[in-house]
Amino acid sequence: ELPPGRQPIETYLIDPPKRRRAFGYIKKHIDEGRQAYIVCPLVESSEGKSEKASAIEYYDRLVNGDFRDIPTGLLYGKLKQSEKEQVMSDFKAGKLKLLVSTTVIEVGIDVPNAVVILIENAEQFGLSQLHQLRGRVGRGSEQSFCVLMTDNRSDYTKARMDAMVRTTNCLLYTSPSP
Repeated sequence: ELPPGRQPIETYLIDPPKRRRAFGYIKKHIDEGRQAYIVCPLVESSEGKSEKASAIEYYDRLVNGDFRDIPTGLLYGKLKQSEKEQVMSDFKAGKLKLLVSTTVIEVGIDVPNAVVILIENAEQFGLSQLHQLRGRVGRGSEQSFCVLMTDNRSDYTKARMDAMVRTTNCLLYTSPSP
């Protein structure tokens, strides 16, 4: 049951070749005065999974590339608490239009103007985590969107991602056996 005035979040599954289109989609919403999140599973690539998007490198790529003209913040767990609070307050105040983050945004963040969340390497997250992350959008009256990106083609991943696309309620999830 959604709070009054809120709409169900539309969830889409895409693969990396559609990333640029997803970026265009995010930009369109930002141009319309909205805000967005992009979530990455790792903070730095030195964590041994260099093929996965790391938040810091990813942020650098975005602010020097596709989102060079868009005020963008970076949020991750190892930031000092004061730095985290500054980034969040700038995002809440609308000074930042895009927030690149790790799962540190999973809970306790309420920015009704944020209407798109793109989750990179979505297969790296558990369903309840994906549900929590998706819950960062759809907090206002505007239609909101969650874009799950994965290049993982396994049946297990497909079943999990399809569950996210099909349902808006975490309680409906049934985990397929791997």
